[in-house]
Amino acid sequence: MRIGVDVGGTKIEAIALDAASRELARRRIDTPKGDYAGTVGAITALVLEIERELGHKCSVGLGIPGTISPATGLIKNANSTCLIGRPFNQDLAEALERPVRLTNDANCFALSEATDGAGAGARAVFGVILGTGCGGGIVIDGKVLTGVNAIGGEWGHNPLPWPRDDERPGPECYCGNLGCIETFVSGTGLERDYLAATGRAASAESIVALAEAGGATEAEAEAEAALERYEERLARALASVINIVDPEVIVLGGGMSNVERLYGNVPGLWAPFVFSDKVETRLAPPVHRDSSGVRGAAWLWPDECEDP
Repeated sequence: MRIGVDVGGTKIEAIALDAASRELARRRIDTPKGDYAGTVGAITALVLEIERELGHKCSVGLGIPGTISPATGLIKNANSTCLIGRPFNQDLAEALERPVRLTNDANCFALSEATDGAGAGARAVFGVILGTGCGGGIVIDGKVLTGVNAIGGEWGHNPLPWPRDDERPGPECYCGNLGCIETFVSGTGLERDYLAATGRAASAESIVALAEAGGATEAEAEAEAALERYEERLARALASVINIVDPEVIVLGGGMSNVERLYGNVPGLWAPFVFSDKVETRLAPPVHRDSSGVRGAAWLWPDECEDP
């Protein structure tokens, strides 16, 4: 048995899976905001509660909005800032009296979908999160490609490829650079583009709903145009990944993964940018939806690993 824990800024979710990937237990609690010691304690209590229910000691994997720095062994790049600079995995291992495995939440999403989701059976899977930001994870032969700098799959902080004149230099990204993929193809990026084109603010969900209304009104036509720009930019961004990783499957997650038209339209747009006469890569929605992250954390301990 294995337990996965998804540590977010507002909630912590834990799930227990058996060897056949069946869910045995699930718990969700509020994150002790800004409280490092409280977060370690809350996760420890959550794991022990599930184990008492199951009557079994489990392996523990964690997904966080950040990663472990190979240089220091401490957490970096986390939007839960109380984790930054802390030996989070070590402190949890001590509290739980066993080793734990920890990686970025986008890696967990990709691992979940590669293990028993939309990418099951594929040798190479690229998992994409299109939400407030834009993350990614690469899974090769069932294993997360973390990379020597622990930034494998961070495609969102590359520049938008094949930029057009009106896309240069691009919006400012929180990372300090201009024109990052994240600023164009996140849900926030769609909202920014719509506001720049129309002078009106709207949520990504509202823009999609307007576009799908048929274009009879000016507002609907403007939303359709914004979504078409979004699709074409996403196609270019994913083509650059295909040219490097050449995955069999790309799985979309996050809020924008619910836009069904992306799965038909984007593959029809990426072909001119992919260095191949034919593109076999499949674009797919996630099988496990919002549960992919926490399930992937559990699968950080694969079948061949014994329970600690």
